[in-house]
Amino acid sequence: MCGRYTFIAPAPTVEQRFDATFTEPAPTSYNAAPSQRMPIVTNLAPHEIRLVQWGLIPAWVKDVRAAAKPINARAETLGEKPSFRQLLQRRRCLVLADSFYEWQQKGRGKVPHRILRLDEQPFAFAGLWDEWADRSTGEVVPTFTIVTTEPNELMARLHNRMPVILPSRDAELAWLAEDATAAEHQALLRPLPDGLLKEYAVTTLVNSPAHNDPAVLQPAA
Repeated sequence: MCGRYTFIAPAPTVEQRFDATFTEPAPTSYNAAPSQRMPIVTNLAPHEIRLVQWGLIPAWVKDVRAAAKPINARAETLGEKPSFRQLLQRRRCLVLADSFYEWQQKGRGKVPHRILRLDEQPFAFAGLWDEWADRSTGEVVPTFTIVTTEPNELMARLHNRMPVILPSRDAELAWLAEDATAAEHQALLRPLPDGLLKEYAVTTLVNSPAHNDPAVLQPAA
């Protein structure tokens, strides 16, 4: 599962890394949470970085208030769920980040951990996106969800799932590619190879999205 992450890299670094330009001012989030607008790159505009709401609302939803708005989608069942099946074929995205949080069960409580690349550089989760139109107002609301898979060795110590982190620029471009098959896209949805990530325990400040400042990055005492 992935329920919180960070996006704190400078905008020029991100634009150079993903060969794309922000369409509006870049955010800084030390504790990104569902329902917030966060940066993605879509398969339909691979050179634009858009701010899009986290929590998928499929285009076919009629009652948005009752909709589930999933923040994660299991890679193994994308082809089975109506919310995701068509999106795998036509609406994929890169969800831009530089670390994420996971909570490890410890006795009766949970300890939050921050997970990031060894080189601490930005990366992309594999994501799906869609646009929901409010028929009463005509407003179009783009949303996204993050794809998850089985954990690699490091993540297995913390949780039984992990977000799909695309391991290279080639993999990112392949995920966005319009001329690839659904099977080729599905083949990219694997755990990140071992040895590319590091983690450390952080304080419980991160438990609340109201705490969105550098203090949430500090190691637990």
